Amino acid sequence: MVSPETMAPPYQRVKHFLKAGLAAGRWPPGALMPSEAELTAEFSVSRMTVNRAIRELQAEGLVQRSQGVGTFAAPLHKVSSTLTIRDLHDEIESRGHVHHAVVHLQRAEAASAALAAQLGVEPGARVFHTLIVHHENGVPLQCEDRFVNPATAPRYGDQDFTRITPTHYLFGATALWRAQYSIEAARATGQEARLLGIAPDEPCLIVVRRTFTREAPITIGRLVHPGTRYGLQGEFEP
Repeated sequence: MVSPETMAPPYQRVKHFLKAGLAAGRWPPGALMPSEAELTAEFSVSRMTVNRAIRELQAEGLVQRSQGVGTFAAPLHKVSSTLTIRDLHDEIESRGHVHHAVVHLQRAEAASAALAAQLGVEPGARVFHTLIVHHENGVPLQCEDRFVNPATAPRYGDQDFTRITPTHYLFGATALWRAQYSIEAARATGQEARLLGIAPDEPCLIVVRRTFTREAPITIGRLVHPGTRYGLQGEFEP
């Protein structure tokens, strides 16, 4: 008989194996987990497939990655307090809908003093800046205004963000360690309202998020969502 597990996409089988092992205590907090090469061989899948499974576990706060070292089981206090970072493309596709992105800006800029302090670079240093509107079934869902530290993601400016989201790219290209959030209900700027196709006074859910490697800030992003089109949900298990 074919089980639901064997019918699942390859990355989900790898993810289920690792998640079940974490739940069973096979890898206690801080323990080094199987390498991507070991998982690739064990499941006869591509490195990209394994990488996606680990990225999703990382986004759920269950593992931590250290570039050049490996993947580690997350400390328990971080598992229970993490606000999940999800790739919007995957979130939209999980609903059976279609995602597409329109890139309005993609360039290198000189960092202002305030931005330099946020990204841990010198004032006037070169940073990457993207402004992207993400659509769900053709309807604008999120305006993403993002700055990236080139020291942590030197090829960010070369990516085609109509084919891959910044979140997806940065998950794979950096060793995400921690994130900071601020969330508020507020109005969009005039430019954001125009890009989202909403009235200037329409309330929005605005998330400002910074992420870090162990050594340096990776990115700071302002994510603006029309309040009538987006909700923030979560789940907690002690």
